[in-house]
Amino acid sequence: MTTNLTNTPKHDFISLARAVIDAEVEAINALKGRLDDQFVQSCEAILACKGRVIISGMGKSGHISNKIAATLASTGTPAFFVHPSEALHGDLGMITGGDVVIAISNSGTTEELLTLASLVKRLGATVIGMSGGITSPLAKVSDYHLDIAVEKEACPMGLAPTSSTTVTLVMGDALAVALLEARGFTAEDFARSHPGGRLGKRLLVHVKDIMHKDDDIPLCLPETPLKQAILEMTSKKLGAIVVAESHNKLFGIFTDGDLRRCFEEGIDLTSATIGDICHHECLTTTPDELAINTVNLLQEKEITVLPVVNSDKQVTGIIHMHDLLKAGIV
Repeated sequence: MTTNLTNTPKHDFISLARAVIDAEVEAINALKGRLDDQFVQSCEAILACKGRVIISGMGKSGHISNKIAATLASTGTPAFFVHPSEALHGDLGMITGGDVVIAISNSGTTEELLTLASLVKRLGATVIGMSGGITSPLAKVSDYHLDIAVEKEACPMGLAPTSSTTVTLVMGDALAVALLEARGFTAEDFARSHPGGRLGKRLLVHVKDIMHKDDDIPLCLPETPLKQAILEMTSKKLGAIVVAESHNKLFGIFTDGDLRRCFEEGIDLTSATIGDICHHECLTTTPDELAINTVNLLQEKEITVLPVVNSDKQVTGIIHMHDLLKAGIV
């Protein structure tokens, strides 16, 4: 059925959206002024934690809690989400006295969360409360409290959690990044937490992991007749052949482009040797080089293939841009 929009009231959606963004930016800016010693002590408590960090919250706060837990876990702070209701019906066994529990409630009065906070404190766990006011019940039961109050929600009715959830998320990000810096967490550490993603591959995959080696290398001696070298190059389907002296010492490289040049210049393919016409001064990479660095080199020099050599300039492999594409590096 086709909807008739002829009499539909027109709304200034752009202005409405800008008003929401302005309200949330204002709330975030106000948050900066409320960072105090409680934030510092919360960070210190998490750094000193011998167990895990458990994040808990109900409703929209629960959704935000899940994201904060994921951010902490991926930046060097072992963390996971526990639903407060589930905790009171068996999942409390996940929490130990060596853990830190971050309890999140905008109102600070969520009954299940208050009960959970009281119970885990009896176990010996540290409780960090996040609520919209320093006098809330959650603030009073917590060891440390982070004030996430907002003057108003971005929702024009002041009902839907909007500014409050944004501020909560930002406070969680502030904790995660502050802890990341304090731990000396590096890009390589981050990649180890994301081995299946593109970032992980860029920071963890080395040339030796994806290069062609051993019998898969199109390889010949300098004295090899050009015609025979071309057959070897064609059989390996990499658009190039590596020329090496005895003990696999790199001598040069010959590519499809060089073959076209041979035809243009009228070189006798039946009498020339590969060593006569290959490139002696060729770019190379090493087995331990990050694959992403090799991508950058190939793109910068506008070439598609590189010999891989060790510290003695011995050929150990060959890598093509297609290999890097297949590996998900690009």
